[in-house]
Amino acid sequence: MTPGSPHSDDAAAQPLRSDAERNRGRIIAAARRVFARDGLGASMASVAREAGVGIATMFRRFPTKEELVAAVFADRMDAYADAVAVGLDDPDPWHGFTGYIETACGMQAADQGFADVLTMTFPTAKAMEERRAEAYAGMVRLIGRAKAAGRLREDFDPSDLVLIHMANLGVVNACGDAAPDAWRRIVALFIQSLEAPARGALPPSPEHDAIHQATLRASLAGLTGADPDATG
Repeated sequence: MTPGSPHSDDAAAQPLRSDAERNRGRIIAAARRVFARDGLGASMASVAREAGVGIATMFRRFPTKEELVAAVFADRMDAYADAVAVGLDDPDPWHGFTGYIETACGMQAADQGFADVLTMTFPTAKAMEERRAEAYAGMVRLIGRAKAAGRLREDFDPSDLVLIHMANLGVVNACGDAAPDAWRRIVALFIQSLEAPARGALPPSPEHDAIHQATLRASLAGLTGADPDATG
């Protein structure tokens, strides 16, 4: 058998690689639609049905749901980090800070899956978590700039942004299509309550480790507890 033969290993392997890449693309596109509509609680089987592939094909391409989530939301996490960068570039520290909050909460409202992602942590999705860490460092700078300008209350803590995302997720989930813009009002209420001077003291903020553990638990529930098909 010669290298140029139609029955050579290279010729036989190429269609398999192409098929695998096409299936991967179909699965990611289907997962975007399913997660955007139903959140991360949607099962791997529902994604496979949407993609028109068998569950075995699904798990060959993405052995775990966490790997699928990382592939689907890599670009969303990039856009999230970019929103922080835009805020830092704003010459008005308060406008940069509030603009970031509005943008990030708007991203949650537009995509149910990403709404979940912002309140979860995915330790094995290294690239996505590195991007999140980069965004978090930028958020800390946004907070510092807004405080230094005298516009943000001094007792605001970075963990409060996580709580805002959790609260916004609750509003988005509860209102759904019945009141799709309700998140805008709750975000405006949040922003107005954050502006200095503060009208009263806040209760102590949760420990950062406690917030981290909460996001890990949310990830576990979203990726496994609500997904009986996730056997890979």
